[in-house]
Amino acid sequence: MQRLKTRAQFQAVLAGATVARTAHFALHRCALDLSSSAQPLFASDDVWLGAMVPKRWARRAVTRNAIKRQIYTVSAAPDAGLPRAAHVVRLRAGFDRKEFVSASSDKLKAAVRAELQQLLARAARAPVPPAVPPSASSSPSSS
Repeated sequence: MQRLKTRAQFQAVLAGATVARTAHFALHRCALDLSSSAQPLFASDDVWLGAMVPKRWARRAVTRNAIKRQIYTVSAAPDAGLPRAAHVVRLRAGFDRKEFVSASSDKLKAAVRAELQQLLARAARAPVPPAVPPSASSSPSSS
């Protein structure tokens, strides 16, 4: 499993389809297109993964880092079932600070892990979109 590192990689995946959602997470997927340009965004035909945990939904850095660690750990498990494509797991809602008082408690990690497993199970059932060359996806401009 490779990790997304550049802004262009994240933008390409976020422009793709949202394949699964839970109460707190969304999973975006983009098919790998290795033959479209001289320097492709994704160097190898592998599973690519990125984690997006905005400060808006997890104010404390400790919480953001704990959630990212859970995302990468759960996704790297052999039973995750992610197809060879680029994926971004995005936190789309905050966890209740009244229920999870500590910034990085075992209770929070267990809740995040359970929801991520549910997200990946839903995503495993979703079909992988075919890779579309950039020239085919752009429409001709009319003058």
